[in-house]
Amino acid sequence: MTNKIEVRGLRKAFGAKLVLDGLDLDVPVGESVVIIGGSGTGKSVLLKCILGLIRPDAGSIRIDGEEVVGLPPKQRDKLMLKFGMLFQGGALFDSLRVWQNVAFGLIYGRGMDARGAKDIALKKLAAVGLGAEAATLRPSELSGGMQKRVALARALVLEPQILVYDEPTSGLDPVSSRLVDDLISETSAKFGVTSVVITHDMASVMKIGHHVNMLAKGKIEISCTPDEILRAENPIVRDFLAASGVKLGG
Repeated sequence: MTNKIEVRGLRKAFGAKLVLDGLDLDVPVGESVVIIGGSGTGKSVLLKCILGLIRPDAGSIRIDGEEVVGLPPKQRDKLMLKFGMLFQGGALFDSLRVWQNVAFGLIYGRGMDARGAKDIALKKLAAVGLGAEAATLRPSELSGGMQKRVALARALVLEPQILVYDEPTSGLDPVSSRLVDDLISETSAKFGVTSVVITHDMASVMKIGHHVNMLAKGKIEISCTPDEILRAENPIVRDFLAASGVKLGG
């Protein structure tokens, strides 16, 4: 299977603290790869390295086979157009209406006129289950689950090939969390995007992941399917799952 993202030997330290220690990761084309791990294990650092926000100390990151570590800024910016991002808190602009939030990248990033951008924004809002009546509201007038939908519509509006989710169900009640999980699964199937999801929510892992990778001690401790991780014999993995309230298989 072809990999959309391929990470090899990734190392990153901050002073004396080694966060990533020769990490390898494969993200196959068109699939959803979930990254789990305890607090401080380097999940966000890994994500920032992939997105080019942090430069690793050593190692390789290839996107569609192209090495991106050390790329000149202009080439890197062009490559980043393949990515869409759903931030943990949604990161919507409170001063803008919903459709303006969704259309922001089209207007200010691509220079599209507001009328054309609004038409596209409305279509993306519809794609995530929000009608035109929501388009003129402010983010503060939306529920947490609806804000996540708007944030996803904004991530989709530039038609990315890769969607990155940072704790997409964080702060949501169980019902809203499951609705967001369904939305992520539907989005992957409908738009054929490759997804990278950081989450601590094991219910989400089981729902949306084709592959799950657990990060510990600076490396991927296990890479398998969600069903396989429940039967893993690795004591680090089992301790993490037990602490997460997961019923383990034998």
